Amino acid sequence: MTLIIGGSYQNKLEWAKCRYDEKNIWNGFHVFVKESLEQGKTAEEIKSEVEKRIGGNPELVIISDEIGCGIVPVEKNDRQWRELTGRLLCLIAEKAENVFRITCGIEVRIK
Repeated sequence: MTLIIGGSYQNKLEWAKCRYDEKNIWNGFHVFVKESLEQGKTAEEIKSEVEKRIGGNPELVIISDEIGCGIVPVEKNDRQWRELTGRLLCLIAEKAENVFRITCGIEVRIK
C-alpha cells in the first residue's frame, strides 16, 4: 500500500497516475472522512471501514490532502474531522509500504 499526502492542488493525483494503476487509486481520502462524519458515522465505524478497505489490497494507493497544518478550525465538527483524518492517516502510514509527500508535483519519500 502507498500513501500520498500533500497540500491541495499539488499534483498528487497526476503524480500517482504516472506511477500506479489508476484502478488502485483512492483519491480524496480526507473528503471520504468528512462525508462519512456528515452521514453520522462514528469514528470507530469509519476506522473499521478504512481498515477493511486497506486490508485486502496491497496495491492500493491512498491520496489525501494534509489538513492538519495551519489554523485550528473554529467549528467543532471541523476540528473533529481534522483530528480523525490525521489519526487515520497515521494508521495508514504505519501499515503502508511507501509514504510520499508531494509539493509542487515533486515527491519526497517519507517511508
